[in-house]
Amino acid sequence: MTTKSDELEPTEVRVTIARIAAETGVSVPTVSKVLNGRPDVAESTRARVEAVIGKYGYRRRADERSRRSRLLELMFHELESTWALEIIRGVECVARENGMAVVLAESSGRHTPGQSWLESVLARRPVGIVSVCSDFTGGQLAKLRARDIPLVVVDPAGAPGPETPSIGATNWQGGLTATRHLVELGHRRIAMIGGPEGVLCSRARIDGYRTALETAGLAFDPALVRRGDFHVRAGYRELASLLTLPDRPTAVFAGSDLQALGVYEAARDAGLRIPDDLSVVGFDDLPIARWLTPELTTVRQPLQEMAAAGARLAISLARGVDPESHRVELATSLVVRHSTAAPAHRGYRVLTGGAR
Repeated sequence: MTTKSDELEPTEVRVTIARIAAETGVSVPTVSKVLNGRPDVAESTRARVEAVIGKYGYRRRADERSRRSRLLELMFHELESTWALEIIRGVECVARENGMAVVLAESSGRHTPGQSWLESVLARRPVGIVSVCSDFTGGQLAKLRARDIPLVVVDPAGAPGPETPSIGATNWQGGLTATRHLVELGHRRIAMIGGPEGVLCSRARIDGYRTALETAGLAFDPALVRRGDFHVRAGYRELASLLTLPDRPTAVFAGSDLQALGVYEAARDAGLRIPDDLSVVGFDDLPIARWLTPELTTVRQPLQEMAAAGARLAISLARGVDPESHRVELATSLVVRHSTAAPAHRGYRVLTGGAR
């Protein structure tokens, strides 16, 4: 017979590895293997132990946390551009300052990491994880919390849950500033090549673009808005399509520097000169922006600073320091170079307020 005192809520129970072992009917070493991500445990046993860990909200004790490796885990959904290199530099700088090393991982383009990565990271027991993947499952987050491995998301693709700290940039403001710059130069047909529809930063940049047009009294034309993937080929493909319109754009906000590079290539193949025939604005301010001809006007996204802030936050959380805010946005800024100018044909006037 069960008494009232036996019916404790999970949060009231002093949870130990021994208690988990007793409840699941396995040995203490087996529970320890599951906690440490060891592969030599039957899947049915692992699932049973994980269920009890989740039930009681088990977390490692302070003395167990102190035995973690001196590693920072850096997880990307893809590693194929100079954009990723800027993130690596920011995390590596902070790791070096703290006597740590960085482990790189990639999820092959998926925003949700696979189970094999999770098992390997539990076995490595890093100080913390800085991730450019934001769509972790509830089960994955629970397992990381149970091992007291803090996770910080940089440039989240979606909206992280309330318990997942994130570092981002002012993407809406960046889209607004980029478009306003083109409006003030006198452009009226301004195209926008954004990123994937479900990605938060892409939606914010497009919203900023739209707000800048509407504030200037210019109509928002859906035909001028295209979706890319932030890579070179998308910029090329979408500008080539835009140039087939009867009233082609005189300016393009490319949404990323890599897409801007594709825009440059498509414009050259079409016999257009930048900025004489087409003004171009990018986003990110990657090192390549200064090496393009002409040098690219772009919105600076402080990628290294964002990555460094994420790494510092992960380390602070591992040391038991609770941040003032779980949501941090760093400022973007417009860097004007030589890829933007007033439209070549006449009949335009520079806007200083509403449309004329």
